[in-house]
Amino acid sequence: MSPWLTWQRATVPLVLTCLLRDAGVVQAAVCSRWDHSVELDDYHLFQEGDVLIGGLFPIHNLPPAPDLSFTRPPHLQSCLNFQGAMLKHAYALVFAVDEINRNPFLLPGVRLGYRILDSCSQHPWSLRGALTLVSGGKLSSRISGHPVSVVIGDSASTSTIILTKTLGPFGEPVISYQASCACLSDRRAFPNFFRTIPSDVYQARTMARLAQRFGWTWVGAIVADNDYGRQAIQVFEEEIQGTGLCLAFFETLSRENLEMDVKQAVDVVQGSTARVILVFLWYTDTEALLMELVRRNVTDRQFLASEAWSTSVDLLRNPALFTVALGVLGVAIRSAPINGFEAYLRSLHPSRRPRDALLRELWETEFGLVSCNGAETLEVVESSFTDTSQLRVTYNVYLAVYAAAHALHSLLSCPNKDSRPWAKSSTCPPPSDIRPMELLQHLKQVNFTTRLGKMFYFTGADIPAVYDLVNWQATPQGFLKLVTIGRVEPPNLFINESGIQWNTELNTVPVSVCSESCPPGTRVANRKGEPVCCFDCIPCAEGEYSNTTGSLHCEHCPLEFWSNNHRNACVPLQPEFLSFADTMVVTLTVVAVCGALATAAVFVLFVYHRHTPLVRANNSELSFLLLLSLKLCFLSSLMFIGRPSVWACQIRQVAFGVIFVLCLSCLLVKTIVVLAAFHSARPGAGQLMRLFGPSQQRGSVFLFTSVQLIICVVWLSTSPPMPYHDLGVKGSKVVLECAVGSVAGFSLVLGYIGLLASLCLLLAFLARKLPDNFNEAKLITFSMLIFCAVWVAFVPAYVSSPGKYADAVEIFAILASSFGLLLCIFIPKCFIILLRPERNTKKHMMAK
Repeated sequence: MSPWLTWQRATVPLVLTCLLRDAGVVQAAVCSRWDHSVELDDYHLFQEGDVLIGGLFPIHNLPPAPDLSFTRPPHLQSCLNFQGAMLKHAYALVFAVDEINRNPFLLPGVRLGYRILDSCSQHPWSLRGALTLVSGGKLSSRISGHPVSVVIGDSASTSTIILTKTLGPFGEPVISYQASCACLSDRRAFPNFFRTIPSDVYQARTMARLAQRFGWTWVGAIVADNDYGRQAIQVFEEEIQGTGLCLAFFETLSRENLEMDVKQAVDVVQGSTARVILVFLWYTDTEALLMELVRRNVTDRQFLASEAWSTSVDLLRNPALFTVALGVLGVAIRSAPINGFEAYLRSLHPSRRPRDALLRELWETEFGLVSCNGAETLEVVESSFTDTSQLRVTYNVYLAVYAAAHALHSLLSCPNKDSRPWAKSSTCPPPSDIRPMELLQHLKQVNFTTRLGKMFYFTGADIPAVYDLVNWQATPQGFLKLVTIGRVEPPNLFINESGIQWNTELNTVPVSVCSESCPPGTRVANRKGEPVCCFDCIPCAEGEYSNTTGSLHCEHCPLEFWSNNHRNACVPLQPEFLSFADTMVVTLTVVAVCGALATAAVFVLFVYHRHTPLVRANNSELSFLLLLSLKLCFLSSLMFIGRPSVWACQIRQVAFGVIFVLCLSCLLVKTIVVLAAFHSARPGAGQLMRLFGPSQQRGSVFLFTSVQLIICVVWLSTSPPMPYHDLGVKGSKVVLECAVGSVAGFSLVLGYIGLLASLCLLLAFLARKLPDNFNEAKLITFSMLIFCAVWVAFVPAYVSSPGKYADAVEIFAILASSFGLLLCIFIPKCFIILLRPERNTKKHMMAK
């Protein structure tokens, strides 16, 4: 059967009944087996008692047809569109009152009664009913009116706000079972209000937490255009601030313009990229919204349902909503059983309550007018009225009645009777003497244990928040069923994610984002003029990283670390130094070794020809010492290769400085000997050579070298060279080098070398044209010119070379100057020794 036929079958008889009743011909349309001589108690429930509890329930949700005869008061006119589930809530009040009256320990000797009216889901009807209850207005011509001590209702937040504000000046307590607007927690504005349902603050926060848990950052919202919807979305927006969640859209639905508002909302849903939609609506309004989505075949949306419709049996049993509503995830009022309530409901029968017009209407709805024969029973009926598998709002009504009863019990026990203005004896006042203000004070202090063993108390207007998390899942028969998949006891949220059925092809968590989360290695860059959920992903810069998804910032890598190619981690910087694995270093090493071997070969050649005049000239001992120092110069360059260490940094500069001074000292002494030999040949200068004998020459070399050695010792003692990690040049490498320590010490070492070289060049230049046939001063002059040119060019090249290339420059300078000395001084001699032995004679060398 189609939903339209189902609605038509349930509604048309009701409309006919109401119209015929107002026309005075209802007797012709109702069951013929009923006793029509019994006067109906109109459309309300009533039971006499010592103390009365009032109740307001939206048993119908459409206002009545206008009474053009004006013969019936407005509060006696019957509404349309009967709701069986709402009548079940009303009977929960009746059941609780009967249960309390049978309890010998709660309100002993006091019989509770009730007056229950239909609020018709309309604000004016709700207020009118509340005023009728508290004023003791007559419900019918047969029943005299008595005021109620407390009003339980209404269901809608807006209606409850209106009647609470109206009854507030009189101190009349109002306990709502379903008004969840957060605004009602304000004790200054609503001092007489209590409720047995948690505030919407908690369910809005729960929905925000669910969105965060499943990664939904782009969420739409459709809410009722009243206090319930507006307050809920306000709390939701406050909760998601700073969490990266955004509202993609926000639409409101008003009952007065429901059809137009629904179409506009669905237009927005279709045009939005948001796949998760938060819905704060009454279940009848939600049905209109879902049906429009069905009509347009919009089936790929995930709904977050508020407690007002998350457990609606009418929606679950509507097969037309299957494709749209499958997978609904909702916050629901906690479910609790009421012992004996199902048996009580199924035992109801019009024959036992002949004046109950509402029960007759239920009968007509369940069984139809024409089939009524008096033998019908609810024992086998499965409907929203008889369904007690998950009592939520019904249990709230049950708790509200017990809260009122315990407050009355506390008040009528008069523990503070001496403070009552009428207390003249030890007896307590009768129940008829109850004052609303006093009952209000006792309600604030209510504290009892429910039949389920739970503590019940009010915190201000509210009770501790507890919710069920429910999921709409498919059954094998192709229908939807309600499955509890979690529980919320703020601040704790317990959820069985594996038990959720989603409305996706692979039953995976739906994705609802404006922009995909930025992967590691990137950061979020907000788009100008758009919500924070809409952004671009910018790669991290070099030296920065992000290792989490959706990172707002890129972090700088620690010292000696650098970001990898993906910018999602920092890796240790690759050390950069002169390694033997470098081609350049291999080349320099080969050149240094060749220089050392060449020097060694010259040394061997000179040793072999040590008795020849050419070798013996100019002090052969100094020549051998010079060759040894040159060999050490070549080998000292190798000390600049390899990973810098404390030992290597200190020894390399000291060895370089001392060895080069030793080499220059030999050359300087040789030059001085040449000059002395020339001048000793003059008359009267014979004693000059004796001043520069072999011993004096060795002593001079030792003296010149000792000065450099002292400079190096002082340098090492004060501020020696140390290994240094140069991070100044950002990149994927760290330069390992030797810091000179004391710049003054390093400058003195180089300065002293430069001084000896300059002095040697000057003296050799002066002696270059002496008349000897083989004048070694010429060779020294050329070698020192090369030496000085190399080291003058070295200084700017060394300073401007980055990292390991500075050491390479110094190696090159050492090798170039060493080869200059070797080639200019010793190669000409080797040429004579090997190829012109005839010139290696004393006569030839002494010739002018």
